[in-house]
Amino acid sequence: MSRSGIIQFILFFAYTLVQVLLLRNLVLFNTAFCFLYIAFILLLPIEINTLVLMVVGFILGFTIDIFYDSMGLHAFATVLVAYLRNYWLATITPQGGYDSNSTATLSANGLQWFLVYSIPLIFLHHLFLFFIEASGFVLFWYSMLKIVASLIFTTSVIVLLQYLAPQRRRL
Repeated sequence: MSRSGIIQFILFFAYTLVQVLLLRNLVLFNTAFCFLYIAFILLLPIEINTLVLMVVGFILGFTIDIFYDSMGLHAFATVLVAYLRNYWLATITPQGGYDSNSTATLSANGLQWFLVYSIPLIFLHHLFLFFIEASGFVLFWYSMLKIVASLIFTTSVIVLLQYLAPQRRRL
């Protein structure tokens, strides 16, 4: 296993442990939830295969489902984001393209690009997660409030952690 593979393996467990141990009970105003674990999928290298990404997304989502007792909600939403990620990256490709072995991080591409990249994917994750949890559109406005509040909370934490994390060299 390469050095970058080992780092990704460690990060997988770090995101899972932080989500399960710290962020599971952190809810702002009973509406804003922080699903930091989705950052693991978002911050993987750009050139990763979609099938591998979906398998990793399923394992990550299923692991979160085990601790949240949510019967596959997180697995579904995470696999959806993993599936759509490469299509979205192809849509927002900069004029010169991406560098080889580059990652979809804030430090590699800048804040504006990262927000354009991450916000729609996090929004879709939260949209499917909360509407499936609500069992439909009966609580439409309350679900939309939870989606938007959680989107802002999750995106803010992901961006903040990227600013606080030490800059890694290319592996």
